[in-house]
This record gives sequence, C-alpha cells and structure tokens, in this order.
Amino acid sequence: MAIQEKNILNRLYFVAACLFIFAIVVMIKLVNIQFVEGDAYRKKAQERVFKTFDIPANRGNLYDSKGNLLATSVPKYTIRFDALTVTDKDFRKFVKPLCQSLSKEFGKPVTYYDKLIRTARANRNRYLLIRRNIGYSQYMRVKEFPLFRFGANRGGFIVEQTTVREHPIGKIAERTVGYERRDENGYYTRVGLEGAYGPFLRGKEGKRKKQKIAKNQWKPIGDANEVEPRDGFDVVSTIDVNIQDIAHHALLGQLERFEAEHGTVVVMETKTGEIKAISNLGRTRAGKYYEKLNYAVGESHEPGSTFKLMTMVAALEDKVIDSSYVIDTENGRVKFYDRIVRDSKWGGYGKISAAKAFELSSNTAFAKMINQNYKDNPRKFVDRLINMGLGETLDLSIKGEGVPKIPYPGDKDWYGTTLPWMAHGYGVAITPLQTLAFYNAIANDGEMVKPRFIKEVKTWNKTRERFDKQIINPTICSKKTAKIVQEMMVNVVKRGTADNIKSDNFLIAGKTGTCWGNYGKDKEREYISSFAGYFPAEEPIYSCIVVIHKPNKKKGYYGSEVAAPVFKTIATKIYNDIPVIDEVSYAVAESKSVGNSYEKYFRNAQKYKTIMPNVKGMPAMDVISLLENMGLKVELKGAGKVAKQSIAPGTKVKRNEIVRLELS
Repeated sequence: MAIQEKNILNRLYFVAACLFIFAIVVMIKLVNIQFVEGDAYRKKAQERVFKTFDIPANRGNLYDSKGNLLATSVPKYTIRFDALTVTDKDFRKFVKPLCQSLSKEFGKPVTYYDKLIRTARANRNRYLLIRRNIGYSQYMRVKEFPLFRFGANRGGFIVEQTTVREHPIGKIAERTVGYERRDENGYYTRVGLEGAYGPFLRGKEGKRKKQKIAKNQWKPIGDANEVEPRDGFDVVSTIDVNIQDIAHHALLGQLERFEAEHGTVVVMETKTGEIKAISNLGRTRAGKYYEKLNYAVGESHEPGSTFKLMTMVAALEDKVIDSSYVIDTENGRVKFYDRIVRDSKWGGYGKISAAKAFELSSNTAFAKMINQNYKDNPRKFVDRLINMGLGETLDLSIKGEGVPKIPYPGDKDWYGTTLPWMAHGYGVAITPLQTLAFYNAIANDGEMVKPRFIKEVKTWNKTRERFDKQIINPTICSKKTAKIVQEMMVNVVKRGTADNIKSDNFLIAGKTGTCWGNYGKDKEREYISSFAGYFPAEEPIYSCIVVIHKPNKKKGYYGSEVAAPVFKTIATKIYNDIPVIDEVSYAVAESKSVGNSYEKYFRNAQKYKTIMPNVKGMPAMDVISLLENMGLKVELKGAGKVAKQSIAPGTKVKRNEIVRLELS
C-alpha cells in the first residue's frame, strides 16, 4: 500500500514539474513577445488595421515650344461616405438636405440617395460609394454639401484623388508625346517624351495613412496627408503644334490616297536641330490610321535613292570624282557578277555626268561610279561613310532608336555585289531621323547637329534646366562639297526626279527615294517611297523627311509621286507662315521725305508684329513710333540715332516686351 501511494506521489510530482516547466516556458515566451519581439508584433497588428499608402504626385505638364499643352494631369475625385462615424443627431438633421444636394448635383431622385444612405447606416457600411471620377470644380461643390462639410471625422466624408493624363491635341503626335507606366513590380514602360523625361515630369509620391474597415476596404484617417506629394516639373518640348498639325494631316491624306501600310514625317529646324513635328501613322485592319509606332526613331530600313546623297558626298570628299565625272549608263542595265542593277528608265540615260546622275537618280551610274573607284579598296568608301557618322545612332533621349547598318569588307555578309548595291542605297539600313540628320548637316554646310525634342525643364516660370544645341560633328564634309551637293539637290527639284514639287515662291532642295520593301521570287513586290530635303534652299530654315511604306502599286509607288507631294504641302504651308523681315538701311531712307522715310518698315511692323526689326541708325522719334506700333515698350538712353538695341533683329518678341535702345 505504501509503495502504491509512493508511486502516485511520484506521478503527481512529475506532472507538477511538467506543468511548472510549461508555465516557465509560457512566461519566457510572454516576456519575449512583450519586451524582445514586442515592437515587431505590434507593427504587424498595426499593419492589419492601419497602413500607409503612396499618393501619386501630379505629373508636370508637357508643352510645345510656344506654350501649348501637349499633356497634362487632370485630378479626378471619388466620393465615399462613412455611415457610422456620424452621430444620430447630425444624421437626422442633415441627411435630407444632403440627399437633396446630391440629387441636384448628380441628377438622380432624392429618394434614391435617401434609401442608399439609410441602408448603408443600417448595414454599418463605412465605405459607401457616392460618385466616381468627378472633376475639381464639382468636388469643391460636393465637399460643401450638408454633413459632408464637417469632414471625415464628424461628417463621414471620404475623398480619394487620382490623376488622369490627358492630351489636349488628341491623337496628333500621340506616339511622340508617349506615356510612362509602372507595373505592380515597380518596372517602368517608357514611350516618347513622357517616357524620356519621366524623371522630370514624375514628381515625388506622398504618404497617407488609412484604416482597414471591412472586406479589404481602407478608409483614410483624417483629412490631411502624412507626406504631401510633390508635383513634377514642367517640360517644354521643341514641338510646334501648328507645324505638327500640318505634318500630320499632310501625311494622313497621302496614306489614305495611296492605301499605304504606314508612314512617317519629321520636320526639323535646320540650325538648332529642334524637332518641330514628328508624325508616325500606321494602318489598322479597318483601314484607319493612328499613331501606332515611332517609325521615325525606331524603324531602320534600306533607304534606297535618298542614300545617294551620302554616296555622292563620300566620292567628292575622297576626290575620286567631281560633278562633271562622266558615267555610261549603257542601256539602263548593268551586270555585277550574277546580279543586275536597273534604272527606272528603259534604255538608260546614255553617258551622263555625276551631277546629272544625281538629278535623274540613275542606279546604274552610281553603281558603276563607286565600283570603278573603290573596288580595289572598298574599305576607303565605307570608312568615309562611317567617319561622316552614318554607322552610329544619334543617342536620342527617346527610347528605341533603330541601329544603323553599314556593311564592312570582311563581314560574313560582304559579297562582290555589296559595294555597287550600297552605292544606290541597298544593303545598308538607317532610320528616317538618322537620314534627316545627314541632310540637315548638308543644309548647314557640313555641321551635323543632334535632333532635339526638349528645350527646358521648368517649375512655374523658373527654368531649372535648359537644353541647348548639340553638335555631333562640326564638319562631316568640306563646305566646298556641301555647296556642290546643295546645288545638285536644288536641281533635283528644278529639273530632276522631283520637278513635280517645284514652287514658284521659294526653292526646295532634296532627293527622292524609291526602294524595294521585300525580296524573293515568290513575293509580290512592295516599295518604300521617300523624299528628304530642306527649304528655303537659299537660306534653309527647316529640313524634312517623308517616308511611306507599301503604297498601293496600282496608284503609284515612286518617291516623286508618293512622298515628295507631302513634303511640298508641308513646306508650302510652313513657308507661308514664316514672317518676312524686310530691312531698310537708313542711308537709303534718308533720301525720302521725313513723313515717308520708314514707310516700308512701318508696313512690315503692322503685318509682322512678332519679329524685331533692325533699327540701328534710325532717329529716336521714328524708332519709338515703329516699336510702339508693334506693341513694345521702349526705353531710351542718350540722344540722336540708335547705336545699340537690346533685342537682336529677327528675334521673336511679345507684346509689352521692353526694348532698350542706346542712342548716339
């Protein structure tokens, strides 16, 4: 019996010891949770109820060069109601006036809102949707409605703000304006100007704490943010919406007329490299056109005869020919190994000079000219092309620039026919914008400038960063060579392949291009039509390229009939809008009567009030009348005639701008 009692006691002692050890473990765990890991567990508990959300910042505005909006962020507001936070007294007093205000604002019956709100209160709904995506002015009215005016804590008013990116000019230049999107993993997709200058436009996100109420719904705590978002900076682009509109519609009309697959147009300011217009239109299955891809920047393809300018410059620079160099085009068919180069004219052009070959765009002449002079040393020709910058990208700010291709002797795809085919634009690849940069350099007497899409970054009216002209290559060729090919391009329009776009009002310089868009015996032949050049030819202001892919062959496919007319339409409309600066020297004017001595100046000041005239040498009284007539404010220093003017002649001026004149 004693032994049995002793065994029972031992078991009790063992159980008691286990319970004691378990109690100690529990105490240790509690102490650990409370004091060691307490902060982490409290944070987890807090996160289950409270959470900090990012508040997207308003993106900065994107402007054209004249201050017109290309893209802007428009705030949109979603209104919700916490039906539990309102006291019974306030609810009974204000629910009816609130429903009446909502009915008047949004057009639904008072009874609809009365039932909606009362049901939400009965169901303890703390996140009742009242209205989505209202504008700012409407939001300002709603927040002053009965009950809502008391805010979040007393009135149950919940507002959630989002921003919507809108393009005031619609679908025009949509791909160039572009977008910047971020996925759930934080990765950005960047397209066009919006993508390229996202770091400026984006701003800095704010922070706002919200409380979890039910069904994964989060209600903002209070009316204020923990961290206010910082709006992005404004970006001023080089685009001119007027020129953009001209280019877009000129291209669209021709694409529709020739039922082409896609096309692109770029207009660039010659001296600065500023892109004034860029249109990229692709066809849908329904036959409509929209900004599908940025073909001008990203599509590298065989240029065809527009590459003959590069070929001609290389040959002239290497002094293997001059403009009078004679080539026999034979019968318009010249065989190199197992392949034949053909001219568009049956029977050929006979014996013609290099200059004439350029005007007529003779494939056989260019193939023979380059083959005869470089076949023993093809590297010399290719090195010249590369030294002129044709083998490299332009390092554009816009993403997705196409990579140019210039074959090099020794490459696996270099054949005996490569050299003569390169001469007339086959076997090489280059984007429309890279081609335009070269043509623009010739217009600049050899100076190649980088195409630019942005002028400055601003915050309000303060400039934070300015983007000025960049020179890629100060001399791609000698001025002598540039002058020779400039004359050749003028003659292309005067009496060559593009004589159909000759203008009586101003000179156009350029080159047509027509090349095959595909190869293979079983494939139906498709074409790429192009025209590149600049205007006015005497003093170039703008360069432009037009490229149209796969026009309907039954309607036409030559560059002269498909692409060149688009160039002429754009050039004519732009030229007609260019202010004329008509300067009259004081020496000539002095021979006239006092009353009429500046009649011509006054007449142009009346017509073109945006361009500063040259007033040096004019008497003060005449200058004051002239400039005040233009809407300018004049400040004089000294007496007599004008010796210096603060605004240079030809500069664009604004009304009420101050002009300081020094007299002597």
